[in-house]
Amino acid sequence: MRNISLVFGRIAKPISVALVLLFVASSLQAQDAKEGESIFRSNCSSCHRVFGKFLGPELAGINERREEAWLLKWIHNAPAMIAAGDPIAKELDAQYPNATMSAFPQLSEDQIKSVLAYIKSEEEKSAAGAADGGTGADGGAGGASGDASSFMIVGLIAVIALALVVILVLNKVIRTLERVITNNKDLIPEPVLDQTPGKDYAAKFRKLAKNKKLVFFAVLMLVVFLASAGWKTLWNVGVHEGYQPVQPIKFSHQLHAGVNQIDCQYCHGGAYKSKNASIPSANVCMNCHKAVTGSDKYDGQLSPEIAKIYRALDYNPETMEYGTNQRPIEWVRIHNLPDFAYFNHSQHVAVAGVECQTCHGPIETMEEVYQYSPLTMKWCVDCHQETEVNHKGNAYYDELIAAHEKLKKGEKITAAMLGGLECGKCHY
Repeated sequence: MRNISLVFGRIAKPISVALVLLFVASSLQAQDAKEGESIFRSNCSSCHRVFGKFLGPELAGINERREEAWLLKWIHNAPAMIAAGDPIAKELDAQYPNATMSAFPQLSEDQIKSVLAYIKSEEEKSAAGAADGGTGADGGAGGASGDASSFMIVGLIAVIALALVVILVLNKVIRTLERVITNNKDLIPEPVLDQTPGKDYAAKFRKLAKNKKLVFFAVLMLVVFLASAGWKTLWNVGVHEGYQPVQPIKFSHQLHAGVNQIDCQYCHGGAYKSKNASIPSANVCMNCHKAVTGSDKYDGQLSPEIAKIYRALDYNPETMEYGTNQRPIEWVRIHNLPDFAYFNHSQHVAVAGVECQTCHGPIETMEEVYQYSPLTMKWCVDCHQETEVNHKGNAYYDELIAAHEKLKKGEKITAAMLGGLECGKCHY
């Protein structure tokens, strides 16, 4: 008993300090990488990928290829470095003549370091995925855990604190029992062990089962584990991040929005003027695909995916006439919000100037579209807390300010002047 007490007394404090330091270090690193991921998606993802070349070079290994001081200057003002004759900058500019690096003077050094930390973390995830047989950072279960990370950290702190309390309590109980045994050792008979072969393990198990403190601690750890697993599972109910249904036509956003650089609102015209972004009709497709048939990839034959559009419109490419047996293309909705959640595309796109990639991710790189963001309330609230409202030169806020000025003067103000005629105010 004394040995156990000494062991508990010696390891309790070092374990506590080590766990706290480990938690603080991992939290700081995760916070930097998480901030870097957000900055990367907003500023860098249109030209760069961590793995694989895009419009610009691959960023994996950039921390080893370049010094940090050089990277800070390059990202802050790459054109100035090229003009100044920096040899590395001139070499990069020559390698990518059609994709000159933009300047980002608005980013602080800490923010750039966070981006570099994010790139480093993606490399580590990829290496860990390769070691585990290919289940890397893009695994199915990895995305949905982002929203629950803060709660998991709080749960980890609670588990650590509870374990320390249990250790301290057991240590005190053991010391008390040692004093009792020391004072009454003459009254305790020597135990007689059963020396029959095969019964030693059973006797030891029964002895452990009678140890109430050990049983209590084991049950407590089991309850904590089940509660943590249940909490994580319940928190992710209804979160469909990564959802990628099979569509009736294999429409490639990578080809249309990425390679051909077709603006999102050419097809989704409702995004800047109504609540819904709207699904384009097949007639919008025909603006291009009357002439573009994809025959260059199919040995002079009509592309099978474009043929599906023709069948939906009952269109004859030889006579260039439409028939009467037309039917809609049954696209499968990917981004779904609960009925009680109101989201207006025009308020975000036209008024706030939010880019489509903020919510839908790097859509221009997706061969098949999937749900990029979790679309949870926490995710929306975090974005609203971080996004700064730019009211200068914005017609919406100009009209709002003008209406307030009329109110101050006592002039007549109608609901229509405050956006009361917008369809989405009543029709969800």
